[in-house]
Parts: sequence; C-alpha cells; structure tokens
Amino acid sequence: MKILVISQYFWPENFRINDVCLGLKERGHEVTVLTGKPNYPHGEYFKGYSWNTKSEEIWEGIPIYRSNLFLRSHGGGLRLFLNYFSFAILASLKVFSLKGPFDQIFIFAPSPITVGIPGMVAKYRFKAPNFLWVQDLWPESIRIAGGIENRFILGAMEFMTQWIYQHTSKLLIQSPRFKDYLLGQQVPEHKITYYPFYAEGFYTQTNIEIDQSIHIPEGFKLVFAGNIGEAQSFDTLIQAAFILKNKGIPITWLILGDGRQKEYVKSKIVELSLEDSFILMGSFSPNKMPFFFSKADALVVSLKRSDIFSMTIPSKIQSYLACGRPLIGSLDGIGNEIIQASQSGFSAGAEDAEGLAEAILKLYHLSTEEKDALGRNGRSYFESNFERELLLTKLEQILQDA
Repeated sequence: MKILVISQYFWPENFRINDVCLGLKERGHEVTVLTGKPNYPHGEYFKGYSWNTKSEEIWEGIPIYRSNLFLRSHGGGLRLFLNYFSFAILASLKVFSLKGPFDQIFIFAPSPITVGIPGMVAKYRFKAPNFLWVQDLWPESIRIAGGIENRFILGAMEFMTQWIYQHTSKLLIQSPRFKDYLLGQQVPEHKITYYPFYAEGFYTQTNIEIDQSIHIPEGFKLVFAGNIGEAQSFDTLIQAAFILKNKGIPITWLILGDGRQKEYVKSKIVELSLEDSFILMGSFSPNKMPFFFSKADALVVSLKRSDIFSMTIPSKIQSYLACGRPLIGSLDGIGNEIIQASQSGFSAGAEDAEGLAEAILKLYHLSTEEKDALGRNGRSYFESNFERELLLTKLEQILQDA
C-alpha cells in the first residue's frame, strides 16, 4: 500500500505516530508523511529548522514534507489557536504539491482535531479513503483541559468537528468508550473502529545506558512519567504524598517530564514541605523510560475527574504494562478498569487523595515476590491487548479492508 500519513507532529518530536510509520514501512508499505515544522513541546523551532528551511527531508527511508505553521510559543490561547489553524490551512495547501498517488490517507489526531482538515483535502485530492485516528474528543476535551467555557467557541468547535467527521471515511478510536460520544456527534456506527495505542518495542528493555550522573535513590520509589499539566491532577498526587509522609511512610516520587503546571507543582511541594519526597528529574527521550521504570516499585498514572477523561485510555498505561512493573492509578473509568482487569496493581478514583494513599500503602506492604507477580500480570495483559506486532497487523487489516 502507498500510505500518506498526516500529522501535525512528527519526528524529531516524540509521538507514537513515528513508530507507526516505521512499523508500516517495515512491513513493506510505502509511507509518506505530511507534517509541520517541529516545535513541540517548547514552542520554538528545533535546531536546524525555520520558516524558510527543511520543507522536505527523509528519515529512516520515509519521505517527509513539512508545512509551515505559526509557533505555539509558550502556549497561550491565541498562540495555540494560530498554531493549530495555520497548520490546518498551510498543510491543506501543501497537499496540492504532493505527487501521489496514495491508496490510503492516515491521519494522526491528538489535539487539535484541525489536523483532519488537510486529511479531508487529501481524501478528495487523491480520491483515496481517509482514516482519522481519534485521540481526543473535541470540543469537550478543550473545555475540560483548556478551561474554555464560551458557548460560541464551543459551538463553533462542535460544528467543525462534526464537519470533519462527516468527510472522514473511517474513525479509529483509542478507547472503546469513545464510541457513544461519537454516535452523539452524528457519526454512523459503521464508520467507528476501536484501535488503541501500542507500546514501542524498546519498552521491554531495561539494560539501557544512561548518564551516570543521574542519581536514583534507594528505598520505595514511585515513578510518574509524562505531561505535568492540569489534566493529570497533580494536586491529588501531592496530597496523597502529604498523607503518607504524615503516616511516617518513606516514599520517593520520581517525576519524569515537563508541562505547563511544573512551576505550580514545585510551589505546592515546597508549601507542604515535601521537598524530600519529590524529585522532578526533567524530560528524557522515550527510549530512556524503561531504565527508570525498571527502578520503580510502581508506576503512577493519574487524571482529573471528568466524563471525557474517564473514557480515555492514557497512553502511558500501555508503556507501563509493557515494562512489567506494578501500576498505581488515580483515575476513573476505563483506565481504572484496565488496572483492575490486568491485576497489575491498585487504584483509586480520580481526585481521591485518601484512596490513592491507601492504594500506595497496600502496594508498599507487599513482598518483592508479590510486586513482581503484579508486574508479570500486567505484561501478560499487554501482550494480549497492546503488543506492537499484534496492533500493526490490525492496522494493516483496517487499511486493506477499505
């Protein structure tokens, strides 16, 4: 198959669509990528890129065509709006400079949903079916995560989202719980297919070289990896840590990642005198994560309380399960259910600091053998549901069936 992949984000930015493209190429398909100039997450061009440079390049044998876009900078509302819509418009124009032909158009759609617009243009330009891999439910996700309550804006986003869905051949959803929401947005049931994230193959490796200056403390350790943002409800994690410290339980929280709430999180840690409990280690490339995960007694996943987040499978769950370490959850809905069904750890409801502290205590008192058994359960569940080759085969079948 000749596949055009459209994604606002792509290598050297760290997104799972990178590995999906590599996986499809490994299986003999001709993959071409239309993407933006890399600037996520810091909002500035990556080294070597600018408005006037690097419109075309090749990575791992994959041709990449880059559209210009306005930089997201520090992520204020206006800057994000310009970033999203400039890519949608300029990438749509870029479609007409691509030669084709293509058999399928595959669109990676985390926020923003506007990436579906060049996907629509490509569908009609190349007379090929397009597949939208839906990671977020718009406009509800921007209302919850972005704090937008303006009815006019939300109404306009709802109209645009339904318009994109109407002109999409098939919607792939990262969680089965998305289905009812999309049906409510007038998407026909036959257009919806469940297709979750998988975890890259390197998540099974633990003997990864890492900077020897990085100190991993002794004792019981919890690791959180990912975005430090409002959606992750860090107040809940900090309050649970405060409860456990007052009980005299010596736990170290290793936080790997960055995000808009990082400075707020630092201030709350100081406010509650938890400097000895938290280590904010900064960001590392995804292929370094297994090293840190292997040092953890448990891996933490959290989300704030909302109907939309309860429908979402946090992508870190697949990575955590792949590494065979116990999980600790602070979330509602399907994410919580996966931890229970996989028998890989313990969890509490979203924003329940007391329940989270109890779940951590339960794990804290387990023997090494019991914790290892939870990790093996998680790995087994991963292999049955989220393994790379299993899901690449499923994606091939979805594309070929069109």
